[in-house]
Amino acid sequence: MKSNFLLRLFSSFFLLIFFYFILFINNYLFAGLLFLLFFISSYEWSKLTQNLYLRLFGWIFLIFSYFTVFQVKNFNTENVYFILVVLICIGTDLGGYIFGKVLGGPKLTKISPNKTIAGFFGGLILSLIIAVIFESFIEKIVIEKTPVKLSFFIYVLLFSVISQLGDLLISFFKRKAEVDDTGNIIPGHGGLLDRIDGMIFVFPFFYFYLIST
Repeated sequence: MKSNFLLRLFSSFFLLIFFYFILFINNYLFAGLLFLLFFISSYEWSKLTQNLYLRLFGWIFLIFSYFTVFQVKNFNTENVYFILVVLICIGTDLGGYIFGKVLGGPKLTKISPNKTIAGFFGGLILSLIIAVIFESFIEKIVIEKTPVKLSFFIYVLLFSVISQLGDLLISFFKRKAEVDDTGNIIPGHGGLLDRIDGMIFVFPFFYFYLIST
């Protein structure tokens, strides 16, 4: 567990630095980066299913998902929403792994045997802690719906659940394809989809939230 955890922690730390760096590049470079990530994740998705319609649906979804990533990043000049989504997803992943390994307990689902109920709630808890810490460093409540922060908590937990559902969906297709990982480009995680499986679902939902308020 220790060696794998350190790899996941290192990968998450590297990704945080990576995401922090791309906040400062212009939109043309950012769009180019998204195209590269789309190409990699589309290739990995193609390896998970032999069904043509599922492949096409997955490619279309990835196009839309990366479009929402671009939109969320440019929704405000401070990139607050973009950072928040990334932190929620990373916190969810790390919390699920730590709590699942330390506490163990009943399995969450047969789709992904390594995921536990403790890990599910651990992901919620750590994502909420990280989001609250991040929110305390900015001048206003990130998600303002009421004079109190209750709605902020609710939305963070909601997006954490969506992140975990995205993880389970990719796990389902990996199980059907009889592979452990979507690739091997990220130490401790495998492929790109193994790392961003939650984000590609959270960003679209977060985008819909932003344009509806």
